[in-house]
Amino acid sequence: MNRRYFLAAGTSFAAVLPALPAFALNEAGAKQLINALVGDINGVIGSGRSESAMFRDFERIFARYSDTSYISAYAMGVDGRRASNAQKRAFSNAFQGYIARKYGRRFREFIGGQLEVKGVRAVNNWFEVETTAFLRGQSPFAVTFHVSNRSGRDLFFNMFIEGVNLLLTERTEIGALIDRNGGNIDAMIADLRNLG
Repeated sequence: MNRRYFLAAGTSFAAVLPALPAFALNEAGAKQLINALVGDINGVIGSGRSESAMFRDFERIFARYSDTSYISAYAMGVDGRRASNAQKRAFSNAFQGYIARKYGRRFREFIGGQLEVKGVRAVNNWFEVETTAFLRGQSPFAVTFHVSNRSGRDLFFNMFIEGVNLLLTERTEIGALIDRNGGNIDAMIADLRNLG
């Protein structure tokens, strides 16, 4: 049993909810954000562009619609406490590209299909926006976004694809990558730039 086991076992998404402050986001704003996000994703997957061009597009989409500072800080977890400000900035930049490549590959599977917004519900002081992915030759499945404006802008701060939680998955992945690098944050960041 190492510290990663206890971190993964002891951390749940619910544990971070109190950190989200009260705000004036409403159902219409959350739905509008995800409709715009879905429109951009559908535009990329229907563009016929090369994989590398699509990944650049997905990185721009991620930067535009997601709370990148929150997601990257959550992914770094307790190791963020010992990281310098320069390391945090470098990690956030590397993490953004990594996420674009990793989840861009998932969205690239949607070529010939599309995402549709199905519903919105309030959860405490944020909103859950449910979308459905329709892919050729496959049964439809859920892609869910959690939206808040804790940063001062309406942004999504978590995403689930077929029930897989982005925040918890990436905290586990980044923790394992730090461990593989013997706790060296700079080495982890260098590796991250080549992953996804």
